Amino acid sequence: MSTKLATQSTANPNATLDTVYSYTTSFPDYGIITMYSDGENLIGLSLPSQQYRLDTDSNEIIDKKLPIFKTTEKWLKDYFAGKNPAKIPPIRFIGTPFRQKVWQALLDIPHGQLITYGDLAKKLFPNDANTGIRARAIGGAVGHNPIPVIVPCHRVIGANKNLTGYTGGLAVKVKLLTLEGVDMEPLKWPKRTTKNTF
Repeated sequence: MSTKLATQSTANPNATLDTVYSYTTSFPDYGIITMYSDGENLIGLSLPSQQYRLDTDSNEIIDKKLPIFKTTEKWLKDYFAGKNPAKIPPIRFIGTPFRQKVWQALLDIPHGQLITYGDLAKKLFPNDANTGIRARAIGGAVGHNPIPVIVPCHRVIGANKNLTGYTGGLAVKVKLLTLEGVDMEPLKWPKRTTKNTF
């Protein structure tokens, strides 16, 4: 069993949160990042150019630096310095059971390695004949990953080594993969996207 799975919270993932805590910090070359917590676990992380934001039914968001934010900030500093932190901060997924299953599977993708949506579908649903349909559904779940970078949705690519979108923007995805030592040369860029990073 992966050591990363041991940090998954056992709290009810579908419980309504009365209060969500947030803390914003910044990292050179990566910009402002906001972290969200239920008070004990990391439940969200927002990148500067992120398309989707944390979706909760919380009545209140309080800006407060909690121990979980200190732990997460240390993890991010190490990761952005080119290290492969052995253990992720305690996390709690909030979402549908299907999305939670996909997000959990993302934690099994090793640092510096890639997987396609199709292969992820086969891994999660090995006896399902509708792999193509599942792959598209998985793409939707991956695109709504509430904890990018730490839950490595950037390691998922399209068929035929196609670089696909990323919640923080394709340039961020490329930067993260390059940081992990992934050979970017064989990967194919979308036709309407230029090969730039920030």
